[in-house]
Amino acid sequence: MANSVNVQPSTSTTAMLPATPEEYAALERKLLRKVDLRLMPALICMIVLNYLDRNALPNARVQGIEAHLGLTGNQFNVCISALFAGYLALQIPSNLLLTRVRPSLYLPACMALWGCVSAATAAAPSFAALVACRTLLGLLEAPFFPGALLLLSSWYTPREMATRTAVVYTGSLLSSAFGGLVGAGVQGGLDGVRGLHAWQWLFIIEGGVTVAVSLGSVFVLPDFPANTAWLTEEERALAVHRLHGSRDEERGPLLQGLKMALTDYKVWLLTLVVILKTSAGAVTQFIPTLVATLHYGKVQTLLMTAPPFVFAAIVALVVSVSSDKRGERCLHLVVPLAFALVGFIIAATTHSLAPRYFSLFLALGGVYGCYDITYAWMSSTIPYPIEKRSSAFAIANMVGNIAQVYSPYMYPKSSGPRYLPAMIANSGFVLASIACCAVLYFCLRRENGLLDAAQRLEHDDAASTTSKDRVQERERVTPVTAMDPDFRYML
Repeated sequence: MANSVNVQPSTSTTAMLPATPEEYAALERKLLRKVDLRLMPALICMIVLNYLDRNALPNARVQGIEAHLGLTGNQFNVCISALFAGYLALQIPSNLLLTRVRPSLYLPACMALWGCVSAATAAAPSFAALVACRTLLGLLEAPFFPGALLLLSSWYTPREMATRTAVVYTGSLLSSAFGGLVGAGVQGGLDGVRGLHAWQWLFIIEGGVTVAVSLGSVFVLPDFPANTAWLTEEERALAVHRLHGSRDEERGPLLQGLKMALTDYKVWLLTLVVILKTSAGAVTQFIPTLVATLHYGKVQTLLMTAPPFVFAAIVALVVSVSSDKRGERCLHLVVPLAFALVGFIIAATTHSLAPRYFSLFLALGGVYGCYDITYAWMSSTIPYPIEKRSSAFAIANMVGNIAQVYSPYMYPKSSGPRYLPAMIANSGFVLASIACCAVLYFCLRRENGLLDAAQRLEHDDAASTTSKDRVQERERVTPVTAMDPDFRYML
């Protein structure tokens, strides 16, 4: 089991670290390999099932859930939104709680509960029951994604975050592709078996698998670097030292961390990027519906939903590896978003089958191909304290997912098959997101200039100010510099 040990931070972890750079590098490679082999597969499996359960309803729509439950008007859209009403409520309190409990127990427990609710959705007899199931599912799924981001940022340096976040987030994209394939298999092989409709089997199967995987996750997930039992003392010291700028082994007041996040303009600029991209990316909830407008059968429609998501997953990996390798974030957001803009414009301006299907590749690849870069940028921009970083992730994910509440109403049946208002709105969301990235880039570049000036002041023997004055000047520029004089924001 991923047992936790009560390790008190040492006054100096340096004494436990390897003496030579070669030994340090060798131990670091060993540590990363050990963490990667446990943390990454666990989070990937969890996020695949998180999104699989969440997106079961759009696939169930193709399988006839609306007719079987007698849904009319915009009731299906209400059911989509209901999940996110619950999802938003627990984001911040859950992520703050995660800084005080064991992730290896907390996240799998939430997973088991949402799996049970997902499976129970098969028994929903009416619109009201379906709304209740979706709301409860949202409440129980809420802790996972911001919690996964916090856990990743507690183990990996800023230069490692984008790639790892992309690998995990790729699981969500593949789950959307896999969900279509599962839906096609269920539709073709289980519809009517034991008197159950295909959509009922879909919820039962996906929910049951989620519960089973949650039990195994308890034995695999790590806790935080300073208190993970399956690391040696030397490895724990190195894991903490690698992220010396974050001081994650220290704990401060929860509400103080929340206040720091709420009053930091950088958090809100990145949150704006998230909500704007999520508004445009909500098209994923209606990919089966959009593909259905191409007039294929149920099984073919479900199969054709997979390729755009697979393409988006590949783009996400390529963009994130490039971003980490170059130590750059802004352009790796802006360029994919520009391609998404082209995709939405094509979707809005043509009726032809091939261009409309191609537009889904551009739209999904552009929006979701860089989705994880936003959170990686936040991790490197808000490194300390852990309570602030935890709150920042939760705020961004909570506010970002407000888009999931209103965006379903952008796709009424009456506006199909082009869904012109939605595609125009999505184009605007993407343009605004690009603008926010540019504003943040120039703000951080200015702050880096101030940090350069403050560091030069510290090394200027002729400066007339006292040492205390110089420290106060650095803290005035940004409190984070007290941790590491060489800290600079990643642009």
